[in-house]
Formats: sequence, C-alpha cells, structure tokens
Amino acid sequence: MSQAAALPETIEPVSYALFDQDFEAFTRKLGDSFRRWGFAVICDHGLPQEKVDAAIGETKAFFALPEETKLKYKLPVAGQRGYTPFGVETAKGHQHYDLKEFWHVGRDLPPGHRFRSHMPDNVWPDAELPQFRQRVGWLYGALDAMGLKVLEAIATYVGLERRFFEPTVDFGNSILRLLHYPPVPKDGPHIRAGAHEDINVITLLLGAEEAGLEVKDHDGRWIPINPPPGALVINIGDMLQRLTNHRLPSTTHRVVNPAPERRGFPRYSTPFFLHFNSDYLIRTLPGCVDAAHPDRYPEPITADDYLQERLREIKLA
Repeated sequence: MSQAAALPETIEPVSYALFDQDFEAFTRKLGDSFRRWGFAVICDHGLPQEKVDAAIGETKAFFALPEETKLKYKLPVAGQRGYTPFGVETAKGHQHYDLKEFWHVGRDLPPGHRFRSHMPDNVWPDAELPQFRQRVGWLYGALDAMGLKVLEAIATYVGLERRFFEPTVDFGNSILRLLHYPPVPKDGPHIRAGAHEDINVITLLLGAEEAGLEVKDHDGRWIPINPPPGALVINIGDMLQRLTNHRLPSTTHRVVNPAPERRGFPRYSTPFFLHFNSDYLIRTLPGCVDAAHPDRYPEPITADDYLQERLREIKLA
C-alpha cells in the first residue's frame, strides 16, 4: 500500500470502529500514521474504562506501599517480573537513570512449555492487594488482544496475509509495565524517561493523566503527544522496524519532567510491550527490500537474542 500523498503534521486519532466498518480505511490511516510518525493514536477502542481505572487504581495502591514491602517483590530475573525500584533503568547511551519505578507482568506459560527456561512465572502482591492479580491480569489480556488486531492492520499495510503475525506472537515474551514517575522536586540531570526507542514489536500505551510524552520528528523537533482521554497510543518497536527494513520506523521518544506547577504530581502509565515468540527469527521481509531500499539487516537474529542484547544496554540484564 503506498504512502499517502500528504500526511498530517499532527498525529490524528484513528477510530477503532473502522476496523469492522471499513478495514481497508482503518489499515490505511493507521499504517500511514506509523509510516509518518512511528506512532498512532486509536480512539473508540472499546476497552471498558471502569476496568482500566480499576487496574490503574491497583497500580497506584502498589506504589503507595512502603519501600520495604515493595522490595519483597524485587526478583533476581533482571526486571522481567515483579518490582524494579527507582533509579535502575537507564536509557541506552545515557549516563543518568530514569526517574521511575515499575512493576512487570508477563505471559503465563503452561507446564513444560519450551520458553519456561527464560520466561519465569509472575509474582503477585496478593497479601497486600488481593484484587491486584485479577484487575491487572485483565489489563494484560485486553492489551494483548488489542495488539493482535493492530498487527492485522500492519500485516495488511505491508502486503502480508492479514493474520501473518498471529503464530509469531502467540507465546511472545510480552510485558505489561505499570509505571510510576514520582513528583520531581527540583531541576537536575535526570528526567522521567530518557530519549529511547522501544525494543519490541509494538507498544500499546493507555494515555497518562499527566503530560510529558514527546516524540522526535524527522527535523529533530520534540512534539508532545496529548491523546484524547481514554485513547490508546501505539508505537513501532525496533523489532518491527528491523523486520520491515525501516519502512515502519521505531521513533525516538521520551517523557520529560513536568512544568513547575505540576512538579508535585506523580505520573502513572501502563505500556504493554508486545514481543515476538522467543525463537522467532527476525529476517527482513522480502517485500520491504528493493533497489532503492537494500536490506539493512542481512543477518537474521532470534527475538530472544535481540531482546537480551538490548536489555543489557539499558541495565535490566
């Protein structure tokens, strides 16, 4: 599908209602947004707001627990499950750590599954928050299912069979990250999230109450992303950029510190990092290679090898 002749200079929301009403239009609008920005915004997605609010409520309740209680859930699995404390993750190439703490939920695997050696069981703060598992677990499943729908449109946009991605992500090492950015008391070298690109296939983010997310445009400008209330922000990750030979770009983004009048307010968000199955071989799609666009990645790599390489770079492995 060709790029539109003139694309908007802001990220225009795409209604999820088009998915069933006019899939071709949904695919074109979503794909053009990804191709222009590396980001897209979906409104009317149908995720029940009361269930989203309940999951975010559990998130806020967890991060309000005493530090010694939260640290009970810090596991020796390099941040892939449970709690990662403030001051650990550092964006690739940055000296100063990000101003955030987070909780990770991963995919539950059946007994004996071939990925159990590197995808551990989840942990849950059942003693402190008895509804956390059910409410946050619902959000994981809802975003995982929505990710599959988005991938149907992406597959169609780049000329693949509509359900091409289903068997590549059905046991993917996908992570729901519950993020807490505490209040920022003063100016300093650290920001809430340093400029970075995501490692994974696509990221689905429910809009945060506090501003701060910015995307770097082609000319180096930082453009704020302020989606409508309740909308989903979705961006391309490095794995999909590699697979599509940069036809769909993984765009640099960051979370800046708040304006002085908002420094006393925390920020919460819930990105879902959708991943390929660990043994999926990321090999450039033939349809994304031509004389004008030679293959940037002639050597394929498995999704897990790529992930582990990148986790080491951001101090999570």
